[in-house]
Amino acid sequence: MSDIQKTDSRVAQVEDIEPVIYGNQYDDLVSSLLASDKTPWYQKPNLRRLYLLFIGSVLCVETTSGYDASVLNGLQAVPRWTAYFDNPVGTMLGLIGSMYALGAIVSVPFVPIIADRFGRRRCTQLGCLILLLGAGLQAGSINTPMFMVARVIIGIGITPAIVGASNLISELAHPKERARLGSLFNAFFFTGSSLAAIITIGTFKMQNDWAWRIPSLLQSLPAMVSLIFINFIPESPRWLVAKGRADEAFAILVKYHAEGDESSEFAQAEFAQIQQTIALEKELSKQSWMTLLKTSGNRKRTLIAAFLGLATQWSGNGLISYYLSPILINVGITDSQTRQVINLGLTLWGAITAFTIAFLATRFPRRRIYLACTLSILTVFALWTAFSAQYAATGSKAWSGLVVTLVFLYQPCYNLAFNALSYAYLPELFPYQMRTRGASVFQWFSRAALFLNTFVNPIGMANAGWKYLTSYCVFIAFEVLFIYFMFPETYGRSIEELAFIFEDSAQDERSKRVNQAVVERKD
Repeated sequence: MSDIQKTDSRVAQVEDIEPVIYGNQYDDLVSSLLASDKTPWYQKPNLRRLYLLFIGSVLCVETTSGYDASVLNGLQAVPRWTAYFDNPVGTMLGLIGSMYALGAIVSVPFVPIIADRFGRRRCTQLGCLILLLGAGLQAGSINTPMFMVARVIIGIGITPAIVGASNLISELAHPKERARLGSLFNAFFFTGSSLAAIITIGTFKMQNDWAWRIPSLLQSLPAMVSLIFINFIPESPRWLVAKGRADEAFAILVKYHAEGDESSEFAQAEFAQIQQTIALEKELSKQSWMTLLKTSGNRKRTLIAAFLGLATQWSGNGLISYYLSPILINVGITDSQTRQVINLGLTLWGAITAFTIAFLATRFPRRRIYLACTLSILTVFALWTAFSAQYAATGSKAWSGLVVTLVFLYQPCYNLAFNALSYAYLPELFPYQMRTRGASVFQWFSRAALFLNTFVNPIGMANAGWKYLTSYCVFIAFEVLFIYFMFPETYGRSIEELAFIFEDSAQDERSKRVNQAVVERKD
């Protein structure tokens, strides 16, 4: 049997497969070939090298976010920092914390333009350069306004860095590992938070301003590493196809997804799928922000991205990440060193659970994992609220200890989906033409929620105490309902196969074009 006949036969077999999503018949060739590939990535030299370079180039970008959250937590327990900035509490502490999110909000509208015009690599590099500037200014701050401006600049840099890096991962990784690498991206948040906690616990007893300037300066470390290693990985093949550089894109797919075999059926099928899907996307819509709202399917995507942005920050993690010290003080733990040790232990525990879950969560249907995550978080927060109320009434150390236990228990519950799946699920919802805008919507709502959180949380805790926790219980209950009714299942498909998940007719048209393109390329 000829190669063309084999391909036609495989396509015919795939079209007979009972569809998983929404009952449409569409091309399943890439998924079928993936299922027949039993060779693990670590036995593929080119792919193994690419993934190792991912660690230093794009995965470590999210380390900066974790570092920022933890370093501010740690600095609140550094006597030299609190003395230098006149012991900020309440509104002032909220303003200092929220400046990072404010900067991120400001940069969001420009990020898709940069990422789509200049590429995912350039977008990431620009963000890292801005991060370096902000970290340097923060370390050299001479007063509170300068410290706040530095945090705004860090926030401006984090959005293009994250959007560029996360999209580069999803568009460059082999389909077999794409979701897992997206999960690992967010897990690197905890490498940053752990690093910051270790540094602050090592410097907080210094009897000079370097006690807080050193942790501030070292916030530039992840960005420096990324700027070095990103030069050794290629650009997104999807971006290259969209820019008319198809030959370069095919060469990248051949090198990393087929280990240099240009006759690889998988590389040719994947390339045809990418090429025809992007071509159809261009026909159906122009690239603009209004595209996100023009059709019912796009409105659903945008609503889910906005919800995820809010949920990743309004599920209680902002309390722990930025204001652990006030939480511990509210349950009677006032010693600075004890709070530093708890902060370090919590970040290390978060890292262990995040990386473990990242390797496991993507093996299961997305919607079920999100439901399990929110239901478990709701249970933890309900108990946390009740135990905090008991401590306020009795002052018992037993209730205090239970609250600390629940704070630790919260980490794996949150990491189960909001950490492990957010950057894996988003690329599955949005087609290429809208992917950076979808990621930017997620970032805008995430940073807006973070801004409100970091500003309001210290005020709420100071004025309402344990009663403030009930507001989180209410929102988390809403999250459960939203996910149950609104989240589509995307498990087990390539991002091209999901490009028109909400558009039935476009899905059928894409199927026909991909099938034809595969046959023509083999011919």
